[in-house]
Amino acid sequence: MVLITALACSAGGYALISAQFHASLDREVAALYEENDLLRFALAQELAFNPLYSQEELAKAAGGISITTGQGRTVSFRLSDEDGVALGGSGTLPVEAPGLTSQLPAGQRGWRMEALGDGRVYLHAASPLALEDGILYLENCREVGEVFQARSEQYQSFFSLMLVLTGAVGALSLAVAAMLVRPLARLSAAARRMAEGELDQRVRVDGDDEIAQLSADFNVMAHRIQRQVAELRAAQRRQEDFIGSFAHEIKTPLTSIIGYADLLRSRPAGTEEIRESAGYIFSEGRRLEALSRKLLDLVVLERQDFPLRPVPLEAFLRRVAGAMEPTLRQAGLRLTVRAQNVPARMEPDLMETVCVNLLDNARKAMEQGGEILLEGFAEKDSWCIQVTDQGKGIPAEELERVTEAFYMVDKSRARAQGGAGLGLALCLRIAELHGGAIEIESQPGQGTRVRVHWKGGTEP
Repeated sequence: MVLITALACSAGGYALISAQFHASLDREVAALYEENDLLRFALAQELAFNPLYSQEELAKAAGGISITTGQGRTVSFRLSDEDGVALGGSGTLPVEAPGLTSQLPAGQRGWRMEALGDGRVYLHAASPLALEDGILYLENCREVGEVFQARSEQYQSFFSLMLVLTGAVGALSLAVAAMLVRPLARLSAAARRMAEGELDQRVRVDGDDEIAQLSADFNVMAHRIQRQVAELRAAQRRQEDFIGSFAHEIKTPLTSIIGYADLLRSRPAGTEEIRESAGYIFSEGRRLEALSRKLLDLVVLERQDFPLRPVPLEAFLRRVAGAMEPTLRQAGLRLTVRAQNVPARMEPDLMETVCVNLLDNARKAMEQGGEILLEGFAEKDSWCIQVTDQGKGIPAEELERVTEAFYMVDKSRARAQGGAGLGLALCLRIAELHGGAIEIESQPGQGTRVRVHWKGGTEP
């Protein structure tokens, strides 16, 4: 900005001073010609009295002619022949320029500028006078050093003014640049801090110009990045918790299996001890198998989509009840099925896993026997499967966490019954795969109702 301003002002100032100088010089030339014309008129008056003057006689007579300007200056002049030889005149001309008369076109006047060694500058003019015996040239001069001096002073004044203007523009430019760069500096600092991990950085938005819009966009970007990083960290934390919990869960059955197998391998044992050890190995192996299968189901559900198809709801629930009846009867529980005979869109194998897990959870919650109710019905635009038990119930502060992987309300009892805390988490994944959800209502000491409802997803 400073350079552009300086160049523009310099060019404009030079052009203005140059134009003013040439205008002044043109005025001086005009005044020079006016003085020459006055001298010609005076000589013409002299010739009017004696038209037969020769060149020498006119030159001598010219010595008595005197012309004074309005500023009180007496105009000196000289009469020269065609060869530039001075014949006479009035006063003394400060310049000697015999070449001027030889350069004039025939019958025309002209001028040129003469600079003396002492710094003075003169305009030298000459015009022809036709006489009987030849042509004389009337020469006069006018000093114009003041015009050049004025131009020099103007250049100096303009140079000083340009220094002041350049300094002022420079200071103003710095102020404007600082004002413009300040929000950009804040943006840059915030971006650096974000790169260092401080994702809560935001910048102040002032005004509604382009920089303000950029600041607003930066804040939106920072908010989204912070949210996405938080989600990634939460996912990583859940994954670490999942792996840690699974490693902890799998350690117990493996320890029991290895211990009893080593016992059978290392020393002789009786029939009863072998049967007991084999029973432990079998039960722990089955628990490890179930744990691995559920984990595999969770992983598979995370990356696959399953086609849904219409399935008769009543027939489906009665088939599930038939598969669970021996286990429930052995636990001293009754299972009652109430279902509408309507088609429901589902993936039957996955939904059967949901029902089996819910019924198994109800079995584990009812140690003293009782009745479990399995219901299925259609709603306005969805379907619902509901399992109600009369078990111990779930405390209110635990309800929000029971669907987390590996979370167990009563860990010692759940592990003793072969649980791993994956059942409800698996059910929730399957329900979400169907475009549904799970709702749990429970009262400690009175029982629990788990409701799975879904809209059937999209067409396969």
